[in-house]
Amino acid sequence: MATIAHVTARSDYTAAPSVAPPKGRIASLDIVRGLIMVLMAIDHVRVYAGVPAGGPTAGVFFTRWITNFSAPGFAFLAGTGAFLYARKVNDRGNVATFLATRGLFLVLLELTVMRLAWTFNLDVANYNLAGVLWMLGWCMVLMAGLVWLPTAAIGVIGLVVIVAQPVFTPVSHLFPEAVGDFLYLGGQAHVGVPIDVLYVIVPWIGVMATGYAFGAITTWDADRRRRAFLWIGLIATAVYVAIASMIALRAPASPRAMRLLFRVLNQRKYPASPLFLLMTLGPLIALLPAAETMRGWLAKILTTFGRVPLFFYLLHIPLIHALACGVSLVREGRVDAWLIGNHPMEPGPAPVGYRWSLLLLYGVYFLAIALLYWPCRRYAETKASGRYPWLRYL
Repeated sequence: MATIAHVTARSDYTAAPSVAPPKGRIASLDIVRGLIMVLMAIDHVRVYAGVPAGGPTAGVFFTRWITNFSAPGFAFLAGTGAFLYARKVNDRGNVATFLATRGLFLVLLELTVMRLAWTFNLDVANYNLAGVLWMLGWCMVLMAGLVWLPTAAIGVIGLVVIVAQPVFTPVSHLFPEAVGDFLYLGGQAHVGVPIDVLYVIVPWIGVMATGYAFGAITTWDADRRRRAFLWIGLIATAVYVAIASMIALRAPASPRAMRLLFRVLNQRKYPASPLFLLMTLGPLIALLPAAETMRGWLAKILTTFGRVPLFFYLLHIPLIHALACGVSLVREGRVDAWLIGNHPMEPGPAPVGYRWSLLLLYGVYFLAIALLYWPCRRYAETKASGRYPWLRYL
C-alpha cells in the first residue's frame, strides 16, 4: 500500500478528482493506487465471508487472484512516493527521519488498531499479526538507510533482493529464530507473545527499493514517461507469461491438476516469488499511461481513495468486519462467535452453513466501498488544505 505521504512531481494532472488536487500531482499514481485499494477490499470481505482463498471454481479462484495486485502495488508505490518526497524536500536527513518515524508508526498501528479491527477481541496473549502495515513499516525503516545511496544503486539492490530470494533461506537461519521468521521464513514468531508473520521483509524491501528507483521515471516529461511506463510494464508481463507458461507446461500432468491457465496464474505470494511480482507489477505499470488520461466519475472515485490510502485502510477493515457481523445477525439471528475469532489467519474453519455466496460477498463489498467514499473524500479535502501538517502521517 502506498502509505507514504503523497507528494508532488512536476507533471500534469489529467484526471478529474473529486477535490482539487495539490498542484503538479501525477494522475496515474493516484488512480492506480486507488484501484489497488478497491481491489484489496474484495479479499478482506472474502475473509469474513468464509470463502476459501482460491478454489476449484473460476469464481472463487479469481475472487482471490484479482486481489493479488494489492500488496505489490502498495510496496512499489510506497517506494515511488518516497522518491518524490525526497525530490521535493531535497534533504536526505529529513527523508530518512520521516521514513523511519512513519515506518515505526505503521508497525504500531498494525499491532494495536489493526489487530483489534481484524479480530474484535483482545486475545493478544495468543494471537498477533505481522500483516501488510507491519511489512510496509519495517521496509520504510530500512529505506531510511538506503536513501543515502544513489538512486540507481537503490534500484539495483532492490532487483537483486527480489531475484536472489533463495539465498535468504540459509541467511535467515543465521539469525535468532524470530528474526529469521520476520526476515524471510515466516510462520509464527515468538517475542514474548506469538506473532503470525503473514508478510516477511524479503522480498518486499526489494519491491519498495525498486519502486523508489522507478520514481525517477515519473519525473520525465509526460510523453516520455508514458512510453517508459508502457514498455516496462509490457516487458515485465511478457517475461512472466513466457516463464510461467514454460514451467506450467513442463509440470507433470495428473487428473487432479489445475488447468493450465490456473497453473500459470497461481504464483507463490508468501513469500512473493519473482514470478508473482512480475505477474502483478507488470500490468500495474503498463496501466499507468491509460490511467493518466482517465476522466469521469470512476477517475474521481479512484483518485479520492488513492490520495488517502492509509485512511482508507484503517477504516475498511473494521467497517467490513462490522458489516459481516450485521449479515450474520440477519441470517442467524445472532452474531456468530466465529466472527470474533483471530482473523485473518487463525479464526479456525467457518461454521457449517456459514459460508456466503459470491453474490452476497460482492454485494457487501460494493456497499463497503460506497460507505467509504464520503469519509475518504472529506479527509482528502482536509489533508489537501495543508492546515494540519501532521496529517502527512495518515
